[in-house]
Amino acid sequence: MASVISFASASTFVKATDPGFAYVGRTSNAIADAITWTYPGVQIHANFTGTSVSMKTNEDCGYFMVEIDNEAPRKVQSQTGTDITLLGSGLSDGPHRLTLTYLIEGHAKKPVFYGLLLDDGCKLLDRPTLPTRKIEFIGNSITCGYGIEGNNTEKKFYYRLQNFYYTYAAITARNLQAQCQVCARSGIGLYRNYGGKIPNEIMPNVFPHTFYATTGELWDFSRYQPDVVCVNLGCNDTSLGKYDITKLTEAFKRFTITLREYYPHAKIVYIIGAIPEGKRLIDIREAQEAAIADAAMRGDNEVYRMDFTPDDGSLGFGSQGHPSMRRQALMGEELTTYLRNLMQWED
Repeated sequence: MASVISFASASTFVKATDPGFAYVGRTSNAIADAITWTYPGVQIHANFTGTSVSMKTNEDCGYFMVEIDNEAPRKVQSQTGTDITLLGSGLSDGPHRLTLTYLIEGHAKKPVFYGLLLDDGCKLLDRPTLPTRKIEFIGNSITCGYGIEGNNTEKKFYYRLQNFYYTYAAITARNLQAQCQVCARSGIGLYRNYGGKIPNEIMPNVFPHTFYATTGELWDFSRYQPDVVCVNLGCNDTSLGKYDITKLTEAFKRFTITLREYYPHAKIVYIIGAIPEGKRLIDIREAQEAAIADAAMRGDNEVYRMDFTPDDGSLGFGSQGHPSMRRQALMGEELTTYLRNLMQWED
């Protein structure tokens, strides 16, 4: 791992605000010369020259997936005690393409990206060209990849077991060669959160903001207008029983109106889970169908719904009963097929 001394004396430092970087996700430049965010799935793209590359962040800000050129993706952790993380070394001399994907929920870690450290005399090249297709994913722990690297024996949440890169959302975006923006939080719901907790921090209250918060910086929706919005909510509203299906139905209707206000031209697709078959699944489907019918009555015929294969455990479970990596992969293939047909996106 690169040291602060090498950063100061033997490296070229490129600030995060350099025009050579391309970002995808809800990011903020409220901190001078830096980029910060809270949601998983944020990506940092850059083309650079040199044989090595490191990043400068705040300490212990979480996990990233590193992709350099055509090499296999590699997971790295920002460690306590250093703000420098080695991303790649021993590279061939010449130009390289770097993609960093943030893998966890960052509302507690508060990640800050200050920039890249390159070899002496090296630099960023032209800003990478991003895909023209755009998807937004709005969801809960399933979209975040909660416990995806676990095996259902864990009793609590571990950052090391969360990995957005292998979620249905990330897989779908890669399959369709689309940009992927995420607004998702474990435990979040539309009219109530998991077990009825934190009633103010429901998705409709959080959604207008850059960070996971109900106050503070508002997100500029003109920065990212998706072609399609995929909404995977309802699981937490119906958690632990005793939920109010009328309140959930009305919440879906209101959120559909909200999304249409922010995204006048996008298709909206409601999805569920995957969660097991049962009354809960049926109720969420019916609430979504009611929201779709309500939109149609207002003349909005671009709201849809698709079903993942219900999770019967045959592909194993991640932590605390969440979808396993194999289940998420299946979900990704199912959503890829659905969106390819809906959007008429060819390979």
